[in-house]
Amino acid sequence: MIPTLTDIRQAAERIRPYAHRTPVLTNDSLNQKVDARVFLKCENFQKVGAFKFRGACNAVYSLSDADAARGVCTHSSGNHAAALALAAKLRGIPAYIVMPDNAPSVKKNAVAGYGGLITFCAPTLEARESTLDRIRIETGATVVHPYNDERVITGQGTAALELLEDVPDLDVIIAPVGGGGLLSGTSIAATEIKKGIRVIAGEPEMADDAFRSMQAGEIIPSQNPKTIADGLLTSLGSLTFPIIQQRVEQIVTVSEAGIIESMKYVWERAKIIIEPSSAVAVGVLWERKIDLRGLKVGIILSGGNVDLEKLPF
Repeated sequence: MIPTLTDIRQAAERIRPYAHRTPVLTNDSLNQKVDARVFLKCENFQKVGAFKFRGACNAVYSLSDADAARGVCTHSSGNHAAALALAAKLRGIPAYIVMPDNAPSVKKNAVAGYGGLITFCAPTLEARESTLDRIRIETGATVVHPYNDERVITGQGTAALELLEDVPDLDVIIAPVGGGGLLSGTSIAATEIKKGIRVIAGEPEMADDAFRSMQAGEIIPSQNPKTIADGLLTSLGSLTFPIIQQRVEQIVTVSEAGIIESMKYVWERAKIIIEPSSAVAVGVLWERKIDLRGLKVGIILSGGNVDLEKLPF
């Protein structure tokens, strides 16, 4: 089932008591720098510091009481793990999180702090999936995939819904793409609400599997990506790819230098702390690989979780 705008509106109502309605901010110096009118949807101010809370919250609160009582589970070393742990905590149910044992301690601590029940495993996809499957069988918990899940996609689409309520006459919306949950939800909301709006994705040049997948017409898995945008390392999913194929105009790749420069500029000039994955979306304008001059452009700043010990500038 491909999610609809109705599903996204229902998700917005479902998560309204729990998720922040994040602000849309502007910055004159950024507008002048990229020669466009830019509207920043600040999901870095969302709970757990990322848009991921929307999808996790929608998934958790979509469950029946009987299913919810058995908890939820996932494998993740990033924002999805923290988001699912917090959403489960708010509903008073367990969240079983499989994390690779080499995950950064700041992320382990965040998940534990939100009440997630962590099981560590070897840092391979096979180990993560087999450990998750064992926990699912033992507990009866519902698996909530980080992006290849209709409930998650519809939850992520609520950010674009809010953005277009605040700025209805946007010409373009830009979102970053990793697994495609945010991008696919954004593209459904945007293209259904405003006919003719352009939806564009930003992706690191060093992790350009979504770009190559669009060119090839089939999913090309991400292979050993090396980018500072560590939230965008995953491959597109079987649910997200067809939505993106149908509704996203194009995927624009951004250099590592462009990611770092635009991230630093947003920190310095707009006073907004964004992570590299957010800067990839800004980098689409920054590097001017496509002509968006003079347009009203909404950018979804996906998150603000940065390791302050490892800043790239």
